[in-house]
Amino acid sequence: MKVVVCVKQVPDTKGGVKFNPDGTLDRAAMLTIMNPDDKAGLEAALRLKDQYGAEVTVVTMGLPKAEEVLREAMAMGADKGILVTDRVLGGADTWATSQTLAGAIRNLDYDLIITGRQAIDGDTAQVGPQISEHLGIPVISYAQKIQIEGDSVVVERQYDDRYHVLKAKMPCLITALAELNEPRYMTPGGIFDAYKAEITTWGRADLKDVEDSNLGLKGSPTQIARASDKVRKGKGEKVTLDPSESVEYIMNKLKEKHVI
Repeated sequence: MKVVVCVKQVPDTKGGVKFNPDGTLDRAAMLTIMNPDDKAGLEAALRLKDQYGAEVTVVTMGLPKAEEVLREAMAMGADKGILVTDRVLGGADTWATSQTLAGAIRNLDYDLIITGRQAIDGDTAQVGPQISEHLGIPVISYAQKIQIEGDSVVVERQYDDRYHVLKAKMPCLITALAELNEPRYMTPGGIFDAYKAEITTWGRADLKDVEDSNLGLKGSPTQIARASDKVRKGKGEKVTLDPSESVEYIMNKLKEKHVI
């Protein structure tokens, strides 16, 4: 079994975010982590490796520094890492990103593709399903449990307060929830081996069956109207009242803000 996992290096929002003049994220200037949903997808793939001897290839698109998440994935147990990076791919929205990743994956043999449900920097949940559409394979999203049955995958798909059980023949794409599992830690030996390993780097010329008009900022139909860091709240108001006055005060404030 061959499993491809798509991961993304995202800003560590605890350290704040920074923007370029065109409204896109200044990724080079921020502290970064592996996207949590993607990490759960990676752990799911590594469990398939443990159980079935699957080969796990991790793919990421980003700046050269995105190599860091590939080495982290390999230190956790992934077999190969592929970095897709090129200036012409910068500023991509979900459409251009999915086109890029699909173009890279067309170079690979795979039975299963696993992506995170969504990234914490965009929260669109679009890239995984778009990749499946470009590749012409079925997709099961919001996976909270994954099992293999012969040449098919059986997934519990989260849905409100219940779940669906869906079965699809492979090749198939699954989007994973962070709640899918508890990702393992990197091992000391794994870290040592990962930083000795060679990372495969691909650029625009390595993407198969993708038009230039669908890549990068120019190929992105989504336009950013405005972007900003989260607005800091004021100090608030502190009052000292007896219980009956407190109730009246709170009710009046709720009415002022049209909460009630």
